[in-house]
Amino acid sequence: MAGASPHFLVFANEKGGTGKSTTAVHSAVALAAQGRRVAALDLDTRQRTLGRYLDNRQATMARRDVALPMPAYATFDPARERLDAVIERLSDGIDVLVIDTPGRDDPDARAAMIRADTLVTPINDSFVDLDLIGEVDAETYRVRRPSFYAELVWSSRTQRAKAHGMSVDWVVLRNRMQHIEARNMRRVGEALAELSRRVGFRVIPGLHERVIYRELFPKGLTLLDLNEIGQIGQIGIAHVAARQELREMIAGFALPEPGAEAAPRQAALAG
Repeated sequence: MAGASPHFLVFANEKGGTGKSTTAVHSAVALAAQGRRVAALDLDTRQRTLGRYLDNRQATMARRDVALPMPAYATFDPARERLDAVIERLSDGIDVLVIDTPGRDDPDARAAMIRADTLVTPINDSFVDLDLIGEVDAETYRVRRPSFYAELVWSSRTQRAKAHGMSVDWVVLRNRMQHIEARNMRRVGEALAELSRRVGFRVIPGLHERVIYRELFPKGLTLLDLNEIGQIGQIGIAHVAARQELREMIAGFALPEPGAEAAPRQAALAG
């Protein structure tokens, strides 16, 4: 529908090292591979991981003369353009806009969170990362209270509801899960389940810790590019398993089909 806004898929976490940017870029490429019209915006003006990843992907496509699923993308430069302007430019004719925010509290990150239709917070599967969204009792492992970040998300959701009359689907992504320490994993899972009921988010499995992701970055490849990966090295069971994890994660986001939410959104904005 002409003039319809894209679905804003925002990746936000104030803690680094959770695989946020890797997850964001894989999501953008996976959604483009589904045939959706996708754009990606990197708001991390320091590390610029998503932007550099897609730069590398574009270079690989040119060097190897291959066509790969590729979102339109931009790396935000506040010295050149306002955030609203770059979002408006990228949103034209797009089904999904993927935004990767900095791993810190940042005014532009907060602005992106307010726009989010689906807000994804990746965390490592540990109590260290769980502390970002909820404080846990040292003896019982029960959640004592939500953290500052959970309150920040609540505030963003409230502002969005007041401004547009629309809700935000908050998804906590359990990234870098290990196949060991089952007892600790179970305790983290129980604490997340308790906190999700109190704060209001969904929990889905993300991507396991794998060396593969670090190896793919220089060429900008993703787990969906097995043909290209096969030309630079052997494809193993780990590649296939990781690709399935990626597909299950994308399905877990439960994004609407293109155009499915355009009418409700425009009605909400008009009202």
